[in-house]
Amino acid sequence: MKIITDKDSRKLVVISKILFKGKRSICWDEVKKYLRQYVGNSYLIEDTNDTVYIGRDLPDEYTGSKYTFSLKGANAKAKANATQGIPEMLEIAEGKHYRENSGNKHLRDAVFGWYRYDSRFALPVYDEQGVVERYNVYHVSMLVRHAKNGNYYLYDILDIKKETSNPFRF
Repeated sequence: MKIITDKDSRKLVVISKILFKGKRSICWDEVKKYLRQYVGNSYLIEDTNDTVYIGRDLPDEYTGSKYTFSLKGANAKAKANATQGIPEMLEIAEGKHYRENSGNKHLRDAVFGWYRYDSRFALPVYDEQGVVERYNVYHVSMLVRHAKNGNYYLYDILDIKKETSNPFRF
């Protein structure tokens, strides 16, 4: 993965290949397996100097959330492949905003509420010969829980939106 700055001076993570493919659906068990490599790691968000940890709950939540089940087509593929750039997407995240814990479900694991950070990534689009013809840029909200121990933990990536005005070529 590499971090670049676009023509508007905004950072984004360029993901160089599509690992998770599927004409009909994504194999979320494969995505879950991939995510397990991050468990126990921590990453620094440059904008806020916050350290975000990857807990054991991320692989299950990321692949099994209501939001993930609602995704179809290109957005499901984007979420699956975004896993490759999680460390860098956390590094460039910005726009931290707080949300109170609104459900009883998370009273123990998000005692101090939730934070959302904005981040961006790009995925390659291939032509019929398998050559990259351009990249599609996506905006995401990175959902982080503020745990009882005072640490921040990445919980899920939500609100995946393709930036239609911003496909680019290298």
